[in-house]
Amino acid sequence: MQLFAHLVKTLSNSTKTNEKLAALAHYFATAEEQDKTWVLALFSGRRPKRTVNATQLKNWCMQVTQLPEWLFEECYHTVGDLAETIALLLPDHPATVPHPLHYWLEQLIQLDKADDAHKQAFILQAWQELSGGEKFVFNKLITGGFRIGVSQKMMVNALAATYDIPPATLSHMISGSWDPATTTMDTLLNENITAADASKPYPFYLAYPLEGLPDTLGTEQEWNAEWKWDGIRGQIIKRNGELFVWSRGEELITPKFPEFTPLATALPDGTVIDGEILTYANDFPLPFQTLQTRIGRKNVTKKQLQEAPVVFLSYDLLEYQGTDIRNKPLLERRQLLEQVVEQANHPALRLSVVITFDNWEHLTALRLQSREKGSEGLMLKRKQSPYQVGRKRGDWWKWKTDPFTIDAVMIYAQKGHGRRSNLYTDYTFAVRDGDQLVPFTKAYSGLTDKEINEVDNWVKRNALEKFGPVRTVKPELVFEIAFEGIAASNRHKSGIALRFPRINRWRKDKPPQEINSLEDLRQLLQQYNG
Repeated sequence: MQLFAHLVKTLSNSTKTNEKLAALAHYFATAEEQDKTWVLALFSGRRPKRTVNATQLKNWCMQVTQLPEWLFEECYHTVGDLAETIALLLPDHPATVPHPLHYWLEQLIQLDKADDAHKQAFILQAWQELSGGEKFVFNKLITGGFRIGVSQKMMVNALAATYDIPPATLSHMISGSWDPATTTMDTLLNENITAADASKPYPFYLAYPLEGLPDTLGTEQEWNAEWKWDGIRGQIIKRNGELFVWSRGEELITPKFPEFTPLATALPDGTVIDGEILTYANDFPLPFQTLQTRIGRKNVTKKQLQEAPVVFLSYDLLEYQGTDIRNKPLLERRQLLEQVVEQANHPALRLSVVITFDNWEHLTALRLQSREKGSEGLMLKRKQSPYQVGRKRGDWWKWKTDPFTIDAVMIYAQKGHGRRSNLYTDYTFAVRDGDQLVPFTKAYSGLTDKEINEVDNWVKRNALEKFGPVRTVKPELVFEIAFEGIAASNRHKSGIALRFPRINRWRKDKPPQEINSLEDLRQLLQQYNG
């Protein structure tokens, strides 16, 4: 546990990629074998089920420290992270029992069926035995993931350096569904065992956003263009007579989409298709909000199947007749994909259309039709490109449409988390509705560090009311809010929900009297939904 706590501290305090890579590589070279798979799992989102809730941790900490609730809350609002707050408030002492990481995780898992008294006894005993740094990571294991700037690519590169395995190969080895409590690194990194897992997906190839115009990419003849769709990126896998559907987040989602079940007989064995899951009706994609009604549901009702039917829009073919064809050029993979989709001949499996264009100017004009097609913009793919791993610059680009924008005034501010726990970085914005201001969205990205500090100072000087960590402020600061989509919503006071809202710019040139109105949003909603 001490070694893991040191790793987390190093990763959290460093902003240099090489330092983080070195720390990860050192950990994987020196840690206990059982701990390695747990670290890989924790940093890739495979956190064990939470067995103790935040309220219990808070109450037990107040019991140990004898702090009143108001003082605990003040500390929490200042620190911005519950796990760190508790670790700072509890008495600090050297670790008394040097248990490894996997011991604590296994104990936490066993608490799932324990009563509250046993849970409390275990947590209090752990706080007695662990040092300050260990208490922090122990609390993080309970409360949530580690926001320490470790990407999947960084994790793969560190493992590749430690085990001398090519990153692309290793990325495939650690993908899919595996349990860190029962899986060893030797099992994960054994190609024969990996090949025997029929459900295992390939790592996804991700596109870079294209800034500016595509004429910087070379001649038009080198490129394919497709519409960019707003759905769930996924892979359909048919091996050994079974069908598997994976999301880009490496979640096995086969049961959630029964529309794809017939593909188990329509597709040949040894087939892996990359594409997008979309809600689709009358040969047209439905808004992402429609797809959200299907996400997270274990059991899909007949009504949901009727109101939000899905299709799999195929982009690429990664495996053909049991052979990994990712290194073949896109044009060859595309020809084979067309054959596979045509032979399957099922309405749930569709082919992403390749857009015909004469030159870059022609494609630029076609891009303006994106929203009419229900699309986010265009995908540009080099015809000779292999299917790579992760986000690689050069061969695949996403050229999204310009976002919607609306001018709004900030009415609430809240402190951020982690390194920004002392700064007001989370904001709520409102538009006019007659003489009233109606909140319609939150945003916490888009400002520079200098602007964040400036807004923070302004909030501290102009706060009107305090509601826990939230401050009501004078409605004076105007910001341009950018977003990708808009939908009607019964859960919001404004009746509006935005997709991917963020701050586009600070409108210091505009007074609050000139912000947009709720009617402007309603008109935009009507236009967007056609």
